[in-house]
Amino acid sequence: MKKFKIYNSVLIGITICLFAITSCSVEPTFYSQVVPETFYTSQEAVWERFNRPFTHWRWYIANNEPRWMLQELGTDEFCLPTRGSDWYNGALYQKFHHHEYTEDMAFIETGWTNFAMGVALAWDALEDLEKVNFDALGFAEGTRESMLNQQKALVASFYLDGLDFFGGVPLYTTTQSEVKGRSTDKETFDFIEKLLKEAIPNLPVKEELGGLENGSINRAAGAALLARLYFNAKSYIGEEKYSEAATICQDIIDGKYGKYKLDTDWTNIFGFDNETSPEIIWSVPSENAKLETDGMYWSYMVPYNYKNYLGGLEGSGSNNGIGLIPSLDPTGKKYSYKLGGAYAKFNDNDIRKQLYVYEGAGKYRGMFIVGELVNPTNPNWTCTGSREYSGKTLVVRDQVAYFAKVGSAEYPTLESLPSTIATAEEASCVRVTKRSPRPNQSEKNRKFDPDVPVIRLAEIYYTLAECKMRAGDKDGAAELINTVRKRYFANGNDPDPVTGSKLDKYRMLDEWQLEFLAEGRRRTDLVRWDAYVTENWWDHKATNNTDLNRFPIHYSLIGANNLLKQNPGY
Repeated sequence: MKKFKIYNSVLIGITICLFAITSCSVEPTFYSQVVPETFYTSQEAVWERFNRPFTHWRWYIANNEPRWMLQELGTDEFCLPTRGSDWYNGALYQKFHHHEYTEDMAFIETGWTNFAMGVALAWDALEDLEKVNFDALGFAEGTRESMLNQQKALVASFYLDGLDFFGGVPLYTTTQSEVKGRSTDKETFDFIEKLLKEAIPNLPVKEELGGLENGSINRAAGAALLARLYFNAKSYIGEEKYSEAATICQDIIDGKYGKYKLDTDWTNIFGFDNETSPEIIWSVPSENAKLETDGMYWSYMVPYNYKNYLGGLEGSGSNNGIGLIPSLDPTGKKYSYKLGGAYAKFNDNDIRKQLYVYEGAGKYRGMFIVGELVNPTNPNWTCTGSREYSGKTLVVRDQVAYFAKVGSAEYPTLESLPSTIATAEEASCVRVTKRSPRPNQSEKNRKFDPDVPVIRLAEIYYTLAECKMRAGDKDGAAELINTVRKRYFANGNDPDPVTGSKLDKYRMLDEWQLEFLAEGRRRTDLVRWDAYVTENWWDHKATNNTDLNRFPIHYSLIGANNLLKQNPGY
């Protein structure tokens, strides 16, 4: 019966039935039993058992809205504004934007239960796999160690999210455990560190440059997770471990954990055949499966009729919600805030700063949905409005305001228009197509081909760069960043390279934003730089309340497990 208790404590109530089981002291009667020793009689069955936690991980990373939104909404990157009568939702997204977090928010509950389910599933799989006779089934030498340690690394990755979002969490090493309360931040940090240090030496190594990614955790991915832990140690436990992070990053770059290199074409990293990009260290494989690798935010991001811009692409509906924090006020004047306004921070010569266009045969250009949405390859393919601009070609603005009302008694001039999270229209905000590019209708079967990169070598370069910067080597930091930046400019001629003399907190944060826009990490970067609650952007005002660097524990979780204690400030 204890096996079920970790699911209830960490996950908290998958089903009412499960909760009822954990509350009962009566042991069940088993009339027959299937156990690992008798069930896993083929290599195929063992691999299926190994992969079950990864199935959850794939969904959690690539198609789970709450995880991405917890990392992006409430930051200076993205917002989900109220668009006329759309997207009010009880002011939920407005509250996120202003850091008005409450313990009844469903996204926050899901943020906990989904990482916790991953922990439970991985430990459950490991316990079953430990009982399998790998030699008798003809597995290659080292397979058992690889499988078991990949489960440990997977647990560590889930717990790293838990620590990042909530601080200390209940720690388990088995499903055969009594219900636990929260561990301290330091205990959780040390636990993750221990798991990764145990796992890394036993993880498989990618020996082939550009070798096919399949979602398994290679040694470089394990090392990168440990680097992430050290890199953010100051915000997690109040201790700086930048030197430890730097050492790991340098070793990854030097090939000590496998063969990787920066891709020269950024579309190869996110495109339709990106499973062989030499830059990807860990990714969610697509297998053309929407529920696994839809890039999550596609339907939330793009305008209602965007499929028509793609030649009527089937099964590519949209909800017209999420967009970038605007760079310009209603009059066209650039905001003066140091954070926010990501689109304007892209240099005009940056090849990414183009209208997204699918060119055919897996090739595309541009990363943004912006301006007049007429497809350059076929002018008959246009995205028209459905609300304020019904039947008209949509013109997406790097602004948030109700422009359709200009000239009315309410808003007689542009200058009279408010620009807030509550005053958007359907054409407000630049949109991003980075993590989920789409083909045209003629190649509809490629719709879900792109894998979702989770860790890539550019992150290692930028992590090492920031570590060098913090250690006083700003020239070394600039060199690393510029090594990545040059691929975005014709012939590598960067008009605005980073220089050591001008590299400061804000330029570093800008560089993280430009390189990793929409990849679900912005909140973590802002917290690490003490900028999440201390900076203003657009209509978001700093709270200067450091308690808000972590989310509250949902009331239902505490109600189901009274050993859980609420975070300070909630």
